[in-house]
Amino acid sequence: MNINNSNIPFLDLKAINQEYEDSINETLARKVASGWYILGEEVKKFEQSFANYCGTKHCIGVANGLDALILLLKASEFPVGSEILVPSNTYIASILAISLAGLKPVLVEPDLHTYLIDPKNIEEKINANTKGILVVHLYGKCCEMEEILRIAQKNNLKVFEDAAQSHGAIYKSKKAGNLSDGAGFSFYPTKNLGAMGDAGAVTTNNDELANKIRALRNYGSGEKYIFDEQGLNSRLDEMQAAILSIKLPNLDKENEARQKLARKYLENIKNSKVILPSTEMVEMDAWHLFVVRVEDRQKFREYLTSYKIGTDVHYPVPPHKQKAYHEWNNHSFPISEKIHNEIVSLPLNIALSEVQINYIIDIINLY
Repeated sequence: MNINNSNIPFLDLKAINQEYEDSINETLARKVASGWYILGEEVKKFEQSFANYCGTKHCIGVANGLDALILLLKASEFPVGSEILVPSNTYIASILAISLAGLKPVLVEPDLHTYLIDPKNIEEKINANTKGILVVHLYGKCCEMEEILRIAQKNNLKVFEDAAQSHGAIYKSKKAGNLSDGAGFSFYPTKNLGAMGDAGAVTTNNDELANKIRALRNYGSGEKYIFDEQGLNSRLDEMQAAILSIKLPNLDKENEARQKLARKYLENIKNSKVILPSTEMVEMDAWHLFVVRVEDRQKFREYLTSYKIGTDVHYPVPPHKQKAYHEWNNHSFPISEKIHNEIVSLPLNIALSEVQINYIIDIINLY
């Protein structure tokens, strides 16, 4: 069984971005000729468009997704060392942001069914030093925000979203980025809405928080050469903003293509050795990744590689087992460890043909 002996890559950014090539080239030529490259009209245009898309009052463009979370937490002015609850199953950036903002991350186990922070495990982690919850809409699926917000209100906590993987995901008719006190987005090239370099943004409905973040992203300056606070150099540049503005109008259409592909996988992969992702609210997920679980991940990946099907692992080592957080290395988070030991990401590439998709399904069913 083969499809002309060709490889099926896990992700093909060149193919995905091909339809934008002419528009991007024209826009970049215009921006180069303009002579204005930082915090100009393109950034303002994208900030307004993305705020409108998410349904928030504010969008503040920053250099990358990690900075978006750091700035969101710094602007919230929690006492140094305050505790922020965060899922133990996440990319390390979620946790790094808390540490780099001078706060203490406290890990909370996920739900094995959804891979997302489990609201049932949150309250046992709350104490007098807890100031907030950073949820992560991992793989494009929104967390159970209604229950999380109830817990937060009961305990007088702020709630923030790491929305780096959830552009366009919907929870109870509201989009990710508009479900909390503030959210951090990444526009890394592989994201559903991807730039062609590093880029990020914060969304919020809080005027004071937004104004503070605007100053903090620019060294702490709200007025040229006047620095009221110690900030960062973290500004979305004009080129990336222009590219994001070109691609944003197609985000929902591309998410629908991801949903269609995810649905096809869910309906047609029939192999008891392969645990499929949660099927609730398929049409509401952004489906940044399609993640399955298998007991012998290496064997499964080698099998797919032998048929020239690319895969990836998001993520092989949980944060508490990383050397960067050596103080946690002996801690036990069994659900996260199980997830990180078994997960495999299948191609969820909207440039895939029907022939390629069917081939992937057939090969998996034969495993």
